[in-house]
Amino acid sequence: MNAPLPARGCSTTPVLKERGQREVFCGLTGIIWLHRKMQDAFFLVVGSRTCAHLLQSAAGVMIFAEPRFGTAILEEKDLAGLVDAQTELDREVARLLSRRPDIRQLFLVGSCPSEVIKLDLQRAAERMNAAHAPHVRVMNYSGSGIETTFTQGEDACLAAMVPALAPTQTRELLLVGALPDVVEDQALALLSAMGIQNVRCLPARRSSDAPEVGPNTVFALVQPFLGDTHAALTRRGARHIPAPFPFGAEGTTEWLRAIAKEFAVPEALFDQVIAAPRARAEKAIAAVTETLSGKTVFFFPDSQLEIPLARFLTRECGMRAIEVGTPFLHRDLMAPELALLAEGPTLSEGQDVDLQLARARAARPDLTVCGLGLANPLEAEGLATKWAIELVFTPVHFYEQAGDLAALFARPLRRRALLAPLAPAMEAAE
Repeated sequence: MNAPLPARGCSTTPVLKERGQREVFCGLTGIIWLHRKMQDAFFLVVGSRTCAHLLQSAAGVMIFAEPRFGTAILEEKDLAGLVDAQTELDREVARLLSRRPDIRQLFLVGSCPSEVIKLDLQRAAERMNAAHAPHVRVMNYSGSGIETTFTQGEDACLAAMVPALAPTQTRELLLVGALPDVVEDQALALLSAMGIQNVRCLPARRSSDAPEVGPNTVFALVQPFLGDTHAALTRRGARHIPAPFPFGAEGTTEWLRAIAKEFAVPEALFDQVIAAPRARAEKAIAAVTETLSGKTVFFFPDSQLEIPLARFLTRECGMRAIEVGTPFLHRDLMAPELALLAEGPTLSEGQDVDLQLARARAARPDLTVCGLGLANPLEAEGLATKWAIELVFTPVHFYEQAGDLAALFARPLRRRALLAPLAPAMEAAE
């Protein structure tokens, strides 16, 4: 069951703002889930061989596979300005489109190398649109990891799509954020059962299903890292429905409730539609809570999911948050979450990794949620860790995945409990 509403939430909690050395993953990572979602899109990274190796290893595809992404590799002569990189890019894109006639949307994705040499991909996209429209629409966005965290790759991609969406005066609901198809279908089924019609998704699975947007469009975010997309939709006249994010039974219920109120769904119908799936979610969470209840958790800034996940773990799983760090704190998007998160944890924005490591070591939390680069060293120091990136790659939204979400946090604690009796023997063997 849900925790009672906090007497005081974290809405007015002072935020520790840090600016120093950061441990973040590359924004190109978003391509891995976006290319699976958008079935007629292709993501062409304009970058180095390192970018290509990153995508290859992150996606886990074999070298002879035909994924919907690739890398236009900048060679030394491109970086040195000895050739016209724009001409080279035109040639590679023409070769790609001639070989892959199934492509309807092409994204030119900037990287650290292309941005360092000031390669103008917006101008390239405009030029290519003139050459390849209407069969292919070419867009561009930055996936560079120089100043961003990895989930901002999706935000930049969706924000780049918004200006090209057709205008409409129709009253529609737009669900914003990439979800696995099966999870998206669950959300659409719940909304349909409430009688809510004209529901569209961004991104759509195919370009022919791209949503329209206008002054009568209302939108609900399913991911908390879509600040730029939120701003782009607002500029087009759409209106955001503020709500907690659909993580766990409570978050999903409140997200659906906000939409139901917007569309004047009768309360009795709302309760009827959510009753069974909510009960399943609460039962699944309860099965895991025994492992999590009473434990402490410390979030390093990584995915921008930290505040909603802290709300879920503290209110539905009985954990206590020591510090909740996030790369960026978007007050408008996080307001419903901060109101539910009881005061107590330190809220931090940005990162100075050495200072934060010192706080984590002093606190000795039962579970530390962090990036890959910090997990192994912290494990070696005796701290149980959870890879933050796994929370983005795994289906965790809405009722049917609530138990799986809780289990992701319980698994490291169970593993450590099983290994604890073996520790003295392992130390003796060393």
